[in-house]
Amino acid sequence: MFGNYLIGLREGLEASLVVCILIAYLVKTERRDALVPVWTGIGVAVALALGFGCALTFGSRELTFEAQEALGGSLSIVAVGLVTWMVFWMRRTARHLRAELHGRLDAALRMGTAALVATAFLAVGREGLETALFVWASVRASSDGSHGPLLGVVLGLLTAVALGWLFYRGAVRIDLAKFFTWTGAMLVVVAAGVLAYGVHDLQEAGFIGGLQSKAFDISATIPPDSWYGTLLKGVFNFQPDPTVIQVVIWLLYLVPTLLFFFAPAGRTPRAAQNADKATVPEQG
Repeated sequence: MFGNYLIGLREGLEASLVVCILIAYLVKTERRDALVPVWTGIGVAVALALGFGCALTFGSRELTFEAQEALGGSLSIVAVGLVTWMVFWMRRTARHLRAELHGRLDAALRMGTAALVATAFLAVGREGLETALFVWASVRASSDGSHGPLLGVVLGLLTAVALGWLFYRGAVRIDLAKFFTWTGAMLVVVAAGVLAYGVHDLQEAGFIGGLQSKAFDISATIPPDSWYGTLLKGVFNFQPDPTVIQVVIWLLYLVPTLLFFFAPAGRTPRAAQNADKATVPEQG
């Protein structure tokens, strides 16, 4: 549940911040007449993300086992690619997000209602589709037959919505630079497990060989059905008997990604970090 809670919180908070910035800007500039088109665009984006998630969940059930594994493995790899790009993008551009959204909104206000709907839809829709795909892949990878993984995602999203409301009201301040740095690093660890699971799916589908070549097998030491085995699987997508290819892919992704993510050259100057400490513009 924790790993998927983190995904829901991190991804949901990004979308919540976008919504708060858009709404707060319109309120502060006394353009409340534009709130309805913006909320319409946000609603359409959320509906699209939910529909995409439902299509992935229910559509794959009609496929054969091999097709399900091939689809799941392929989409897991795509999801990891998208979330990795998003983590680096957000860490690099978080301090400019508010100004960028304000600029888009100003342009949309000059163009009319349809442009406002489209701006809100595009701003939230990208986050929503990425979240739906990565959540689907992560829940599929960490599922133990219970509703725990899905419940973790829902709780994370609800927490993100609550934090977004508090940001908007000015009741909470947070160092966004540190938040996105450390949650981004944890998300990379989760993504590494999803990637390894996706590779295993492709092995079971017959697209990649080496299914019987186990790197190690510690099932007797860490039983998958034990509480600690379940915890490791839920947080890190840990598998007690991974194949050699899974371990190699996991290391080739995790180590270089974390090194680049924490590289000094990628750090934000202190002045820009201080700018990140400001919360979403207050309503008043």
